[in-house]
Amino acid sequence: MVGWLQRLVQAGRIVACSALLVACAQVLHNDPINQPLLPGAAPSAELGRSVETYYDDTVIALSFSGGGTRAAAFSFGALTALDQTPMPNRSTSLLDRVDFVTGVSGGSVLAAYYGLKKRKALDDFKQRFLLRNAEEGLTTEISIMNIARGLQGGINDAVQFPKWLDDNLFDHATYKSLLFQRRPFVWINASDIYNRTPFVFGRVIFGALCSDLANYPISLAVAASAAVPVVFAPVVIQGFPGGCSVPLPDWVQRVRSRQDAPPVLKLFANALERYHSGEVRYVKLLDGGLVDNYGLAGLTIARLASDTPYGPLEPEEGVKLRRMLFLVVDAGRAPSGAWSQTVAGPSGVTLVTAASDTATESGAVGSYSAFQDTINEWQQALINWRCKLSVADRRRFGAPAAWGCKDVKFFVGRVAFDQLDPQRSLALNSVETRFVLPPQQVDMLIDAGRDALKANSTFRAFLGSLGRAPWRSTPVTTLAPSTIPIPIPREASAQAQ
Repeated sequence: MVGWLQRLVQAGRIVACSALLVACAQVLHNDPINQPLLPGAAPSAELGRSVETYYDDTVIALSFSGGGTRAAAFSFGALTALDQTPMPNRSTSLLDRVDFVTGVSGGSVLAAYYGLKKRKALDDFKQRFLLRNAEEGLTTEISIMNIARGLQGGINDAVQFPKWLDDNLFDHATYKSLLFQRRPFVWINASDIYNRTPFVFGRVIFGALCSDLANYPISLAVAASAAVPVVFAPVVIQGFPGGCSVPLPDWVQRVRSRQDAPPVLKLFANALERYHSGEVRYVKLLDGGLVDNYGLAGLTIARLASDTPYGPLEPEEGVKLRRMLFLVVDAGRAPSGAWSQTVAGPSGVTLVTAASDTATESGAVGSYSAFQDTINEWQQALINWRCKLSVADRRRFGAPAAWGCKDVKFFVGRVAFDQLDPQRSLALNSVETRFVLPPQQVDMLIDAGRDALKANSTFRAFLGSLGRAPWRSTPVTTLAPSTIPIPIPREASAQAQ
């Protein structure tokens, strides 16, 4: 979307003229279409899963960053690499073991489509989305009137892009298609620009709003996740305070009363309270990258909100678990431009781009660091809890016969352009943030995502922990290391081996 912003800035000389038209321009109102829960209806927040069949001893979670078609193509390449990696001693691939996917902006398009189609998404996502012009239904030309519309709230409303997604990709699917499935569990992330928190399209938030999630269009959630300011008017979600009997989660009041609560958790708890009480009647959503371009804040919040050592897992899941892999597929671009070598600058297009990239990347780095710390703490808490279980509890929670309480290892890694060789990384960094790219760039990104994952040090370490030989086709020494696996206590490592 930065490409669009650049085009707007290039028309900066007519902004002064367009300001005179602001009063005459039609203000876009994205009327909310979400519906209240019917009296007596089971809220989406109560839609559960079978812990006996949902998770087993290996869990894989993926995060697809923002970045338009660039992000979707790079992440698609990573999915193909998972499909090319067989599980040890099984006929399935790692793709079949993906339990959780979270996406932001361009990454949310693939996250939602993969959630709907599973491995069949590999057959046609490239043709149905990556090689298509998803901007064809949008207003992108530069004119005085369009700039005036942008100043009034957004050039495009919440109709064109979701309609294109429904007609060409999602086939008018709603969240009903995602809520009643075994795997993967999908989160689409937007930004609540009033509360300045992530808005995760899921059971907790829609329960606080007393709104029906099951019948909400997936296309509109994805459009909210990709709603770049000015280019789009905010997507609006209506709350229905007092319209249902769904209580807030128990942890909300506990967190709001704690002065030492983690800020990200307290902000989110306050937002849920405002939704539930009606203090915020209309939630205004823009691009998820504004607060978290990796889509990790929701996962961090889910763990921090738990008051158990195993949460947000169920105890049966916490006992069964042995290996968990979190991979962030990051299509963000590195710094560029020569203005850092001169006294003057940046200005114009460069200034807007630099400011946008600074806000997005710094927020993503912060969320990633917080996520690493949270997962590190979670792993140790889980080990301590498992090792204190009685024999009866182990049996009750389904511990297998050859079970070791310390045999738990979490891996967190980032797959990104900067882990490829410099020439290849430079070419990838030159790709615009748009929803239409030349076919050769799409192919370049897919190949890069596949190769970067196969050679990623964290991914290879995870494979080694499963007893599978790492990829040998691409030497690790050609790439910079991604992230080191989360530290495991020495005695836990010995137990695992």
